[in-house]
Amino acid sequence: MESEKRVPADKDSPAKSLITALHLKYVEKPWSETINLVCRCMEKRKKDSNVPSKQLLDCLERLHKALNATSFTDMVTRLEIIAKHKGLGSHLSPSEDVCYITSDIFYLEVLFQPAGEVADVKVAHHGEAPVSSEMLCNLLRLKNFEEFGKELEGLSSLFNTSGDSETNMKMFSALQFVEKDLLKMFQIPRPVSSGDPWLDNVLHGRIGNVTPRNNGIRYPMSIEYYISPYDLLEEKMKPESRSCGNKVFVTAEVTNTIQRLPSASVIADSPQMTNEGFPVHATLDDLVSMELSACLFLKFPRPVPILSCFIEEFHRLTAGISVSEDLKQVPFYELLMKTKMNVTTWGSDSCCFLVTLPGHHRQGYVISQQWWLKPWEGALVHKIPFTHPGHVPSLLSLLRHQTAFSTLIASCVTGNEQALHLSMLNELDFHFEILPYTGTSFSLSFQHPVTGSMASLFVNVVDSNHISCKLFPPEVPDPSIDDWISKVMKRCMSIPVTMRAIFRKIASRETPTASETGAAPENTSEITATTSSSLPIAQENTQSANHCPGALVMFFLQNL
Repeated sequence: MESEKRVPADKDSPAKSLITALHLKYVEKPWSETINLVCRCMEKRKKDSNVPSKQLLDCLERLHKALNATSFTDMVTRLEIIAKHKGLGSHLSPSEDVCYITSDIFYLEVLFQPAGEVADVKVAHHGEAPVSSEMLCNLLRLKNFEEFGKELEGLSSLFNTSGDSETNMKMFSALQFVEKDLLKMFQIPRPVSSGDPWLDNVLHGRIGNVTPRNNGIRYPMSIEYYISPYDLLEEKMKPESRSCGNKVFVTAEVTNTIQRLPSASVIADSPQMTNEGFPVHATLDDLVSMELSACLFLKFPRPVPILSCFIEEFHRLTAGISVSEDLKQVPFYELLMKTKMNVTTWGSDSCCFLVTLPGHHRQGYVISQQWWLKPWEGALVHKIPFTHPGHVPSLLSLLRHQTAFSTLIASCVTGNEQALHLSMLNELDFHFEILPYTGTSFSLSFQHPVTGSMASLFVNVVDSNHISCKLFPPEVPDPSIDDWISKVMKRCMSIPVTMRAIFRKIASRETPTASETGAAPENTSEITATTSSSLPIAQENTQSANHCPGALVMFFLQNL
């Protein structure tokens, strides 16, 4: 409070002279006068430097935190301090009823009532109309300045604006044109293959399910491109937890290299369509593009393991733009372990994993040195660069393919978090060796549960909608067995669940009938759409009950 006075220091304190003199000098002065003094020091420093002193900013912020913003002046001063701390500008309107917080890319309008209370907070990117943000308004009304500052920081971090003001504005303009073109692609009518439009867009849409950038929150345009059977089941069994699929954000960043980015829309409002069902778009010539030290990106919320063959394909599709110059190529299963379990590898010669299914059914999976073959190496990728909206459908198709493959392998890798020694394999119900073949195909070697001879299952993840399986040697001379196995794996997207289903079929010595092979997901409501598109997986280790309850695994087992 402005009327609050200081308490003088003890004159007998060891800190004599200077500190005592300062206390005595300002003992009769209110805190507001000290704050004004710090502000004058900051203004004086501006004459010598455009960068405000961090020490002075910290000092001023601590002073304001110790006080309650009770007046219009206090509130405006606090907003100015927050803006400076986040590297943003601020100023009052001529009528002094609006405080603006500005950057090269966006600005905020904080509107005040005559009594000094916050009436509204509006957010706008330059060139767009301001949009009210109830969240930001409530934060200021509650005087939760710390969270308000985090939101400002989040808005600033949407774009790497390390370039000059002109580059930043042109980069954001290019992003706006790309966003408009992606929305046009998303909104073009197409045949729907399921009763849930959202799910159909995620699994089969040209560019997934698009959520436009919202001025009132700190997230850019997002694209959901994949969702697993497990996530759909979890949402059905736990409606309170809204599951979402794999997604990327559409962003722009300043770079060290020059790229040609759109300066106008490259897709017509009523576009012609290709035979593949995609809109015809213009090339980036001098009329619709500009050269900038910037690039567009599909950015992951968290780093994602990507196989080397897909990284090379990204590079080819974007006309030679490198995903990253310092990607470290390592065995792919190690990347899955780091991202799924946050652990390192358990030895260089072999790696064993334990998976337990309901009914105390234990399976062991051995990954040998053959995983070090190049087709199975990969890297953690944070973002994928592109320069043209026409790149996005192809990039997302590759990401869907990658996610389907990763989901299957993760269903084995995500097991017990302790080392399983080779000597322990004989104690398990079944054990398997996973051997890479090439690209996204592999084989599972195991002992036949009836004859005791060696058998293998060859799995080829052709794309996100097609998984091909072939059993060697076939249990029965019936070609439908391979089709049945393929449908089972496509439905649950889990190797352990699929292998258990195969063993049950072998043990019963029953050949799948036409009705069994046809009883795939076509008639199972919500799971139906999922299985018809070969999605990523449910992870079936019931020892991690919080992540994958046994009830979800039982659903797959009972309905295969």
